[in-house]
Amino acid sequence: MKNKQNNELAVCGFATVKKLEKNHPEKITRLYFTEERAPLFGGLCKRLAKNHGIYNMKPAADLEKLSGTVHHQGVVAMIKAPEIQQLDSDITDSWIENCENAVLLDRIGNANNFGAIVRSAAFFGIKNIIIPMDEAQSSITTSSYRVAEGGMEYVNIYSVRSTARLLEVLKGKMVRVGTSLEAKKPVSALKEIAGSGENKKPVLVILGNEESGISEIVQQNCDELVIIPWANMKNGQEESLVDSLNVAQASSIIFYELTH
Repeated sequence: MKNKQNNELAVCGFATVKKLEKNHPEKITRLYFTEERAPLFGGLCKRLAKNHGIYNMKPAADLEKLSGTVHHQGVVAMIKAPEIQQLDSDITDSWIENCENAVLLDRIGNANNFGAIVRSAAFFGIKNIIIPMDEAQSSITTSSYRVAEGGMEYVNIYSVRSTARLLEVLKGKMVRVGTSLEAKKPVSALKEIAGSGENKKPVLVILGNEESGISEIVQQNCDELVIIPWANMKNGQEESLVDSLNVAQASSIIFYELTH
C-alpha cells in the first residue's frame, strides 16, 4: 500500500521486514509492530531512534490500515517508494560481458505472482528482472514485497518502454527464450540452448501473462521457445489434467533448469 502524500511504501510480513532490516535498514523511516513482535525488533528501534526515525507499538487493526492487508504478520515498515530504474545499454552490456542471465516479464498482472517470481529469482541467483511500463504489468507493491519474502533485497528491477524493441536490441547478444504451450523443446534443454565454454551466452527468460502467455510479437522475437512437459507426455498422452502451471510455479522450474 502506497502513501502518496509521503511517497512511501508499506512493507509488511515478518520475514520480509527482517530481511529488509538485515540488508537495507537505512531504507526504513517508520516502523510499527504489535506487542507480540516488539521484542524482535529492539535493534532496529535503537537504530531508528539514533537516526530520528519513528517506531511505535500498534494494535493489529492499525497495522491492517497502514499496510492495506490482513497479512501484515504483526509488523509494518515504511520505506520511500522505490523508483524503478529504466534499463539502458550500459546495463545490458554489463550482463553480456559478465554472462548474467535476466528475466523479462511480459505483462504479469498479479502482484502475488510478481512477488513469487522475484523470490524464486533471488533463490536461484538471478538478480536482473525487467518489467514493461504497461498498466497490465504489476510493479513493486506491498503485496509483491511481502510475497517475495525478502527477495526484493537481492534483485535489481528495471523498466522498459518496449519489450519488442528490447528483444530486437539483444538479438545475437543474449539467448532470448520464451515459454509456450506450443513449444517443442523441453525446459531441460535450457543449458544446451545457452551453450558452453566460449560459445556460452547469457539467457533472457521471458515469462508471459497469466491468461494468454507471451504476446505474439514477443514470440516472434524469441530465439527459442520451451515448455515444461507434463507427466503424461512420457506415456504418449496428448493432454494433461490442467493446461499449465501458474506462472510463478513455472518460473521456479525454469530458473532451476537454467542454473543447475
